[in-house]
Amino acid sequence: MFRKFIKFTIDITSVIILTLSLICDSTWASYLNTIPAPKFQKGMCYVTWSPMGYVSAKSDESLKSMADTGVNYVQIVVTWYQEEFDSVVIKAEDERTPTDQSVRHAIKKAHEYGMAVMLKPHVDLIRSDGNCRADIGFSDPEKWERWFSNYKKFIKYYAAMAQEENVEIFCVGTELEYTATQVESWTERIIPMVREVFSGKITYASNWDNYKNIKFWDKLDYIGIDAYFPLVNKDNPTYQEIKDAWGKWVKEIDEWQKTVNKPIIFTECGYCSADSSAKRPWEEIFCDKVNLQLQADCYRALLETFCDKPWFVGVYWWAWNTYAGSGGKNHSRFTPQNKPAVACLKTWYRDILRDRPQM
Repeated sequence: MFRKFIKFTIDITSVIILTLSLICDSTWASYLNTIPAPKFQKGMCYVTWSPMGYVSAKSDESLKSMADTGVNYVQIVVTWYQEEFDSVVIKAEDERTPTDQSVRHAIKKAHEYGMAVMLKPHVDLIRSDGNCRADIGFSDPEKWERWFSNYKKFIKYYAAMAQEENVEIFCVGTELEYTATQVESWTERIIPMVREVFSGKITYASNWDNYKNIKFWDKLDYIGIDAYFPLVNKDNPTYQEIKDAWGKWVKEIDEWQKTVNKPIIFTECGYCSADSSAKRPWEEIFCDKVNLQLQADCYRALLETFCDKPWFVGVYWWAWNTYAGSGGKNHSRFTPQNKPAVACLKTWYRDILRDRPQM
């Protein structure tokens, strides 16, 4: 009788434990289902080279039209300048750098329209003489020290603004190929400082031909690639030729990503609406050979190629202007505004990728 009682007690206890376990599992699963997955970054770059370009009513209208395409992350670009590639002073230009009021206004409006924000400070050269920001660098250690001291102040200024304005992502640098070789300056000075000032996610935007050379990806949340990969060596390629041309690049990125195990965003990517845009996508094309469909085809080919990759978590298209009437049928430059590329984005951003979380 006693053994039967013990067995009965054990059986009842097991049932109670099992029931509680199922309830807890169900409750925990229900709780997990209430936590929103991180959003796939259906992005767009927003640009101006005017002090008050972001603060106008026209800019507000343009941001609203961007949001209407399905964009959920907007990259707001602000540019400072140095005289030449070997100058150490980095400064705002009164006629070209957006004011603090202008940048803050754009961030607030983006949030108001339901978009998250990446703040992305750039450094450009006033006198290029064939050089660009990738060439910034020095043979003199003392000049390196002075440049990084000034760059740190520049980046800290905007990282603090990003924190104050509840920005979601901050980019610590863009296409600074030579300066990126000074690894300790990034890992011991720039990145730790940004982490102290800014509590959101951070990335660095490497050019398409240099991302494998960056030695501080482990200190960042995202790998950023400005994905201007050359695709075909001909004008006016077919859609299938564009799609096929991505094959070698996606294989290269996929294999390399396994070595770093970090999510990848295309911090910039874009194509002009011109016959030759798939040959050298990084080039701004001023011409009368407008090809609106080719631009749209290039957008679609990239999205079809990458959006099923678990490590690919977003793309930012270069670039959306602060005037909603920009672009149009006779426009050969980068913006997708008022062109078939916008219809492509709406299909992908609002429908195909509507519920696609970050993996």
